Amino acid sequence: MSIFPYIYYMIASFKITSDDNEIAIYAGMVTSAFAFAEFSSGVVWGRLSDKIGRKPVLIGGLAGTGISMMIFGFAPNLPVALIGRALGGLLNGNIGVLQTTVAEMITVKEHQPRAYSIMPFVWCLGSILGPALGGALAQPCLNYPSLFSRGTIFDRFPFLLPNLICALILACGVTIGILFLEETHQELKNRRDLGLEVGRWLLQLFRREPTRLPMVDKAAGGSNDEVRSLLEDELPPGYRTTDGSPRLPSSRALSPMKAEADVRRKHRGVQKAFTKQVILNIIGYGLLAYHSISFDQLMPVFLSEHVSHVPASLPFKFVGGFDMSTKDIGIMMSIQGVYSMIATIFLFPIVVQRFGTLATFRFVVMSWPILYFLVPYLLFLPEHLQYSGIFFCLVWKITAQVLAFPAMAILLTNSAPSMTVLGLINGVAASTASLSRAFGPTVSGIVHAWGLEMGYAGFAWWASGLICIFAAIESLWMTEAPGRMDVMDVDDEAASLEEAFIDPLAIDAAINAATKPDQPKTGRDISPPR
Repeated sequence: MSIFPYIYYMIASFKITSDDNEIAIYAGMVTSAFAFAEFSSGVVWGRLSDKIGRKPVLIGGLAGTGISMMIFGFAPNLPVALIGRALGGLLNGNIGVLQTTVAEMITVKEHQPRAYSIMPFVWCLGSILGPALGGALAQPCLNYPSLFSRGTIFDRFPFLLPNLICALILACGVTIGILFLEETHQELKNRRDLGLEVGRWLLQLFRREPTRLPMVDKAAGGSNDEVRSLLEDELPPGYRTTDGSPRLPSSRALSPMKAEADVRRKHRGVQKAFTKQVILNIIGYGLLAYHSISFDQLMPVFLSEHVSHVPASLPFKFVGGFDMSTKDIGIMMSIQGVYSMIATIFLFPIVVQRFGTLATFRFVVMSWPILYFLVPYLLFLPEHLQYSGIFFCLVWKITAQVLAFPAMAILLTNSAPSMTVLGLINGVAASTASLSRAFGPTVSGIVHAWGLEMGYAGFAWWASGLICIFAAIESLWMTEAPGRMDVMDVDDEAASLEEAFIDPLAIDAAINAATKPDQPKTGRDISPPR
């Protein structure tokens, strides 16, 4: 996101062409390089996270993005810039892994809408801060001559500063992840994590907890040690420990039932990961990503195109735009981003809890074709109503988007036949979405150019609306799977039974303590008379 404000000027600085149209094409190549590379690596990262865990993949993705941004910032020509962006996509295909992590953290179905609204919220926040950061810090010697003088490294590489700041932010993210991010993979979360141990040690250094001593009547000759001894005598021997509860058996020592369940789950998951519902959800995810990114690409172009004085031949043949300045368009996009954040946090959980995930998704995708059909006709609104009409369509689009994407993520998660292959499924879905986002702007731009040549300004909009109709029809075959929070399969039942066992030594100690007489024996026979 941070490269969008200056990518045009960066390509122009390479001096490979002076044609504005060719510069736009090269800028599109740089933008699409990330998406294509992310598409090629999404499945690999998802599958790898199933084997080594979510945390290493997420941290590696952040580190890879930082490295790619440094390469991009130091790029002296177009090939190096393309390599930097492609490397970022290859090393950061972790959107699916992040969705898998969120899915594994949620154990109550009612919490899914709130949890799945966090990712779009953070995405919206990044879409606001990223372009602002990139636009403000690019070409510092030109924009801030008093702070950055000519002849320095920032003069030789005028687009290094925003990438350097972003890399530092990512380094902070990597550090926080190493120290405080917990593993969520069901089979790997119990392994030792040195990073977490260091993080907890650091927290304890800065955390001051007052030592609470029991109240003792010193006049009666009591002492803290005596009180502690009396308290310990009231506990069974097995509980005289600094631990809060008896230890569960180690995850490495699996019972035969658990081992058999694991083998059966892995075998079933690999062979039956892509069920009919999983495939339908992945296709729906790809269609959603395609027409959503197409809208984002078409709308600024439509708003910036010149007003046409060619008579329209209704209902379909007409051309023109609103001739809006980049400043006005930027303000609209910023307002759109702020509303998106608010709607994601507050609107989505309420709507999904009221109407259900699948019903919400179907309603949104069925309303989208109407929006695509109406947008070109904003040209025919009275001039004093045009801005209101544009804002209405933007709010419509953002509302639909913040409802559709989290709902799609929930449906995809709940359709997974096993949690052991959820990383693979989300990886394939993320790759499909990346491919759609790579092709969407290019295809929509070509279709829009064809439409303008033929005199149809709405041609690209209506073509995207046709894709929406396919997505709406496809959603009718989707079903809302109950999910792992509603039913417990055989494997989960075996795992829960295994986790229910407590250390036998602790049980014996508790029984012995419970059967121990409160008073010492006096030798008298207190048994009932025969």
